[in-house]
Amino acid sequence: MHFAQLNMVVWLWAVIALVIFLAWATKHHKKAMERFAHQHLAKDIAFCFDPKKANAKNILLVAVFVLSVLALIRPQWGFQWREVKRQGIDILVVIDTSKSMLTQDVKPNRLKRTKFAVQDLLKKLKGDRIGLIAFSGESFLICPLTVDYGGFQVSLKDLNIDTVPRGGTNIAKAIQAAIKDYDKTSNKHKAIIIITDGDDLEGDPIAAAKKAREKGIKIYCVGIGNAEGELIQVKGDGGKTAFLKDGDGNFVKSRLNEGLLKQIALITGGIYIKASGSKFGLDLIYERELSKLEKREIEAKMEKKCFERFQFPLSIALLLLVIQTCLTTRKKQNSDKKPS
Repeated sequence: MHFAQLNMVVWLWAVIALVIFLAWATKHHKKAMERFAHQHLAKDIAFCFDPKKANAKNILLVAVFVLSVLALIRPQWGFQWREVKRQGIDILVVIDTSKSMLTQDVKPNRLKRTKFAVQDLLKKLKGDRIGLIAFSGESFLICPLTVDYGGFQVSLKDLNIDTVPRGGTNIAKAIQAAIKDYDKTSNKHKAIIIITDGDDLEGDPIAAAKKAREKGIKIYCVGIGNAEGELIQVKGDGGKTAFLKDGDGNFVKSRLNEGLLKQIALITGGIYIKASGSKFGLDLIYERELSKLEKREIEAKMEKKCFERFQFPLSIALLLLVIQTCLTTRKKQNSDKKPS
């Protein structure tokens, strides 16, 4: 036998509190009677009250609480094997990790805000596989497609601007890396979510998008930043914050290229959304698009299903509660023993 929710055992503190209260109430009742009358007169005054029945009612009430806690921690014994089929779609999240993602036009900065939004997206997934690709000048598969959302979160947490050694921004290579990873799967419904400012410096992202369309992959783009541009803050020597400069000593601005991202999404049949401070857009992409795609069987495996046995302590607790409620504290009196 084992318990499915052993954490509910903390409710035993309520049982302990009840025992302490009942003990105090019994003692308080006894002292009140002693203050009202001498001990040899108390029994005659309260001739109808049976202390043994009162104690029995208290014991039954404590037993009800104990059995209720036992039901809450869900005892289980016995099991059967059953086949569990997992259904879902494949989602590759592609995140820009170039230095422009340190810009603070979205608080706390673009990269941290992106990571928070992806964590929120995870809460909506039910059986869907998700993977993670980081890109700047190059692209790397950080987490392959998986249903292990905990492992995905670890990879996401470790993501930073140093994840990809080569600087720059190459959206084309990011799309190519996603296509390469999808070539290993047979699932029909495949989606790529690209989160970037769209300030592409290398490659041909339009040609890469057309290649993705040929493979039946939809690309959803989330643009983060603003079209006016924002200075990029980086940590310099000694940990001091400074604005990024180019080789000529000019300040570098990161601008949102919405036109490019809209074109990539349009080519593949996806959608483009501009992220804002309050609504990032990933939840909208999932609810409006991804959740409506036909889910395919991803895997089937045998799983041990334990039988729930909480019904037994719960039934006994209800029975004892009825008995406790019906039990009276009045003492049975014979007519010849009634006081005159």
